[in-house]
Amino acid sequence: MTIGDKRMASDRVIWPAQGPSKGFIIAGPASGVGKTTVALSLMAALRRRGLTIQPFKCGPDFIDGGHYARVCGRTSRNLDGWMLSADANREILCRTTAEVAVCVVEGMMGLFDGVDGKSEAGSTAEIAKWLRLPVILVVDASSIARSAAALVHGFQTFDPALKLVGVIFNRVGGPAHYRLLKDALTTSTNVVPLGYLPRDERIQIPERYLGLFTAGEDPLPDSALSLLGELGENSIDLDKLLECAASIHELPKAATAHDAPRALVHSVRLGVARDKAFCFYYEDNFDALREAGAEIVEFSPLEDSSLPAALDALYFGGGYPELFANQLAENSQMLASIKRAAQGGLPIYAECGGLMYLAKEIVRKDGAAFPMVGALPLGVQMTDRLVNFGYTEVSFTSDCLMGSAGRKARGHSFHCSRIIDAGPMEHVYRTRNFMTGCEEPEGWRIGNVLASYIHLHFLSSPGMADAFVTNIKNARCREIHPFECGISAQKGIEF
Repeated sequence: MTIGDKRMASDRVIWPAQGPSKGFIIAGPASGVGKTTVALSLMAALRRRGLTIQPFKCGPDFIDGGHYARVCGRTSRNLDGWMLSADANREILCRTTAEVAVCVVEGMMGLFDGVDGKSEAGSTAEIAKWLRLPVILVVDASSIARSAAALVHGFQTFDPALKLVGVIFNRVGGPAHYRLLKDALTTSTNVVPLGYLPRDERIQIPERYLGLFTAGEDPLPDSALSLLGELGENSIDLDKLLECAASIHELPKAATAHDAPRALVHSVRLGVARDKAFCFYYEDNFDALREAGAEIVEFSPLEDSSLPAALDALYFGGGYPELFANQLAENSQMLASIKRAAQGGLPIYAECGGLMYLAKEIVRKDGAAFPMVGALPLGVQMTDRLVNFGYTEVSFTSDCLMGSAGRKARGHSFHCSRIIDAGPMEHVYRTRNFMTGCEEPEGWRIGNVLASYIHLHFLSSPGMADAFVTNIKNARCREIHPFECGISAQKGIEF
C-alpha cells in the first residue's frame, strides 16, 4: 500500500496506549520550512488513532505550544538547551510522559542553529542528543526536487552522533512531485522518506511580528485542524514514523529528577493573569511554584472586573497587551483593583507584557495612547522592530522578590517596545544579552512590584520558585504581624 492510499483500520500498526512512551523530534534545515504545520498534522493524525500525545517545543517560544495543546488536549512543555541543563530537560521529558503513547517535539530554527556559530549549544541537535531522540527532518520542497537529497545528505553527515532517521517533505506539488523527491532520497541516502504535506492555504497559520497568531485567537478553525489530521493520515506513513521513534524509558534518569512529587500543600494564593492578552508562560514555572507551595489562581485582566479574593501575590506574564490595549484600558475597575493592590504592598511580579500592563500607558506606533495600571512610573512605546532580542542571563544585584543578591538565572527577551518617561525606580538586575554581548541594568522595582522584559525560566536557577513563594509568605507575615516579624509597621513591606 502506497502513501496517499487511505489505510484501513486493520492495516494500521496498533500502538499501545500504555507502557513506555515513544518520541521523536521534528526539525528543519531553517526557520519557515513548516515544522509547526507538520508537527500539528502528525499530532492530529496520531490523535485520530486514539493515541495520547504529549507535545513539546524546543527553545523559548510560547506560541506554538498553545496550538499543540489545543490539538493534543495536553499542556505543551518547553525544552531548552541554553536556559536549562541537560538534567533539567531530561526531568521535564520524563516527568510529563509517564502515561502517554507518543511524545512529539518540535525543534527551533534550523536543526544545528544555537547561540553561536561554533558549537551546538542551545540547538535542537543538542536537545536530540541529550534526550536520545531521533530526528525527522522537514524539507520545504516547494522549489526543489532531486537537490533535496543533497540537502538531506549534508544534514545527515554533518554530525554522525545525531540520529537523523526520516524526512517529511512540505509544500509538495502532488504525488508526481513526491515520487521525484522519494526516488532521489532513497537512491542517495539511507534516510527514510516518510511522506509529505501538499501546498494548501487552508492549513497555513497567519503570522505577525512576534510569530504565529496565538491559539486563543483561534487562527485555525476546527475544519483546518481536521484537514491537518486527514492529510497526516493520508500522505504520511504513520506506521513507519512510529517505528522510527525511540523509547523514552531508555533515557538515563536525570540526577535532579524527583523520585516522587513533593506534597502540594498550598501556603500562598498566587493570582496569575491568563487570557488572550497574557498567555506567554513556561508551564514548568507553574509546576515549580505549585511544588513550592503556591496555589495558582487564574484571572483575566480583559474580562474580570476585579482581582480574585484573598490573594497573596500577583504574576503577570507576557503576551500581546498592545493588541488589546483599548479593552484593557476600558476595564477601569480591574486597573484600579490592581493599582490598589500594588499601593497596598501586595507582591507583584511582571514579565514583558505584564510590565507593559503595569505601566502608566501603552503608546502604539501611530501615537495613540491607552492608560494602563500605573503601578510603574513609566510609559511603553511600541517599536517597529525587536528590542534587545535573544537569550539573556540575569544576575540579581539586590535582594528581590525572585531571590537574593548574587543569584543568576536565564531567560529570553522578545519584545517590540521600549520604556519612555521613566520616573525614579531601583534596578535589581544586571543582564547580559548573549546575541549582542551587551550588559545593562534591568529589573525595575518600586515597592513590592518587580517588573522586567526578561521571561525567566525558573528551572534555570534551582530554588527560584521556592524563593519567590518564601518572599510572598514573608511579605504577608510583615503585613499581618509586623512586630512579630521584627520590622516597624511604619517601615512597610520591603524586600
